[in-house]
Amino acid sequence: MISAITGELRRVEEDRVHIQLGPLLCELLVPAMDLLLLQAGVGQEITFHTVFYLEGDSSGGNIEPRLVGFLRPEDKAFFQLFITVKGIGPKKALRALALPVGEIAQAIESKDARFLVELPQIGKRMAELIVAELAGKVAGFASPIVDGKPTVGGRMRVEEDAIATLMALGERRIDAEHLLDRAKQNNATLKTTDAMVREMLRLRTARG
Repeated sequence: MISAITGELRRVEEDRVHIQLGPLLCELLVPAMDLLLLQAGVGQEITFHTVFYLEGDSSGGNIEPRLVGFLRPEDKAFFQLFITVKGIGPKKALRALALPVGEIAQAIESKDARFLVELPQIGKRMAELIVAELAGKVAGFASPIVDGKPTVGGRMRVEEDAIATLMALGERRIDAEHLLDRAKQNNATLKTTDAMVREMLRLRTARG
């Protein structure tokens, strides 16, 4: 079983990335929420936490192996729960995961079907089914809400996601946190994970 891979991020496409592993170029499907962050990491060495599955109809002999990659191990674990819901296959799940897992899990635990309907590929009936099947099972993934905004370990969720992205690019957590603090000092207007990651990468390049 391939549980994680590390290699150079060569290309980012609409729903997948290409990673150079020595002489091999591997294709990984990725969740929608990570695409902007990954575009900022092209050319960098990056670690993906992976899930392997087979796609196609075995009766017709048309089976293709697929590898799904996540920047954070908790996102991988949530995905594995998410696809247990009837009617949510791996590709549908990846498109639906357009927002941070912590926010989606919080909506499920709060039984907020209206929030879930806003996700790609999720209609009203599917949202209600997700709540019925997963409420009570995803509390460990949910982001606590402080002043109306999701947080993780005292930091805003967008900040924690930025730290996790730099860690996937090989930074130690303490160094990623230092880069984030410097990025915020340099530019107090940074509000999104993508903007934070871009500034952190700029600072890291200048540091090198």
